[in-house]
Amino acid sequence: MKISITIKPKSRVEKVEKTDSGYIVHVKEQPIENKANKALIKALAEYFDVPKSQVEIVSGMKSKQKIVEIKK
Repeated sequence: MKISITIKPKSRVEKVEKTDSGYIVHVKEQPIENKANKALIKALAEYFDVPKSQVEIVSGMKSKQKIVEIKK
């Protein structure tokens, strides 16, 4: 399944919120050296209860708006 994600780096708390247009993911990591993307994958894997290897960023690697594919 492909979902639309908005990432909020440098947040105080890590959480995943469902909205009408997709999901908002708050991560503590900064968007430097791919750290925020790795935290995003970890947060989504925990939220959807799948291994991290099943979560892949399809587009938007350097953007706050991303398309993520979750394989179940």
